[in-house]
Amino acid sequence: MSYLNYWRAMIRCALRSRSRGYYLWLLLLLGGCAVGVLGYSNQLRHGLVVTNLTSQVSWGAYIANFTFLVGIAAAAVLLVVPSYAYDRKDVKSVVLFGELMAISAIVMCLAFVTVDLGRPDRILHLMPFIGRMNFPHSVLAWDVIVLSGYLLLNLHIPGYLLYKRYRGEEPTRRYYLPFVFISIGWAISIHTVTAFLYSGLGGRPFWNSAILAPRFLVSAFASGPALLLLVFALIDRFSELEVPSTVSTLLRKIITFTLPLNLFLLGCELFTEFYTDSAHLLSASYLFFGIGKHKMLVPYIWSGLALQVFSIVVFLHPRLYGQRLLLGLAAVVTVLGVWIEKGMGLIIPGFIPTPAGDLVEYTPSLSEFAVCLGIWSLGALLFTLMAKVALAIVTGRLRANHP
Repeated sequence: MSYLNYWRAMIRCALRSRSRGYYLWLLLLLGGCAVGVLGYSNQLRHGLVVTNLTSQVSWGAYIANFTFLVGIAAAAVLLVVPSYAYDRKDVKSVVLFGELMAISAIVMCLAFVTVDLGRPDRILHLMPFIGRMNFPHSVLAWDVIVLSGYLLLNLHIPGYLLYKRYRGEEPTRRYYLPFVFISIGWAISIHTVTAFLYSGLGGRPFWNSAILAPRFLVSAFASGPALLLLVFALIDRFSELEVPSTVSTLLRKIITFTLPLNLFLLGCELFTEFYTDSAHLLSASYLFFGIGKHKMLVPYIWSGLALQVFSIVVFLHPRLYGQRLLLGLAAVVTVLGVWIEKGMGLIIPGFIPTPAGDLVEYTPSLSEFAVCLGIWSLGALLFTLMAKVALAIVTGRLRANHP
């Protein structure tokens, strides 16, 4: 009965607020979800023909978002390690919100994979005991396992800790701490396995790189903390929970190291490709300079790199990152820059040119934009509701013995 009361209290807390802005925000997100539902229903009726995906470019905006969000989910480990392994009290006060963000990101990842399949029933083929996963030979089967396992870990850990706080009881360490340390290694695995999905495709030489997995992790450890910086700034501004300034300093320092390292690894790739005239030089040439009249991705990648350079300058200069507005702008720019590089700048060039030498360019259709907006709105809505409940429990406003 106590669990039922707990769920009732959480639902009431999530849906009630004295702030009109909170309801406007929820209404905006619900509107985005509605747009996504309309776009996806159109796709279900007519098939993937409403997208701009083709036999030549079979992965597009959906998989680009999936790849980026796997990194966002993995970045929660950057708060988990100092909080639990090094017992930093300042980080421990907000680590739950990083884990809640990981839950939202994984839910969006699964949604993007589902819409990319065309028919949603096809996902049953990846279900254990229902479909044929071809485990352990299939890397995709490994990806399903690590993503599902990471979602369960992040549901259990903050769920258990929040329930204990709601009850006013001390958490039992053996019920959550072992899972915390499992999740640390698991977070690394989800993005590593995702990188192996690409680098293991021998017919796509643009992805055949041994440093693709390190690039994925490093870029995730730049964009993830940047998004957390924005989340904590909003929590500090619009809630009664005061986020310690040392947490923002830690995240900023992480970005200061990982963002230049991300560009360094990209530079290593480009040197190998252009200097040695490697097998996937055509894909890299198309991405950075275009091939003939085919230059659709050129402005994307150069703008993404320019955004990352701008962020590096801000994060390195005390006078610049000392201004909260400029720091927030740099965080937004970091997320956008990494999304462009890991999305359009990674997925699409892998298909261009095709093994037959065809140059078929791709840009997302309006239907794809609508579906992407819906899934991002769903993730933001899920995080908003979970964060509101977590804030109420952490600050003591929501307790089992309170009316």
